[in-house]
Amino acid sequence: MAVRIRLARYGAKKKPFYRVVAADSRFKRDGRFLDILGTYDPRNKLSGLNVNVQKIRDWISRGAEFTDTVGKLIRQSERKARTSE
Repeated sequence: MAVRIRLARYGAKKKPFYRVVAADSRFKRDGRFLDILGTYDPRNKLSGLNVNVQKIRDWISRGAEFTDTVGKLIRQSERKARTSE
């Protein structure tokens, strides 16, 4: 079973809101998932990404992989955190 950490879309038309979830790669984008790891609001540029870092580390240690989009968002948020310190 290949577990991916990816986005699941929620929200209304033209008002996207995403959950960061751990899901089997065979599941549909907005279908079943194994765990909710956080949220992402693309309309809020300053603090749009809120994730539970401990849960992400736990899933990575079990062999989960980021999708390209989630990996990019995580790297950007880490960069923002380092520059704001």
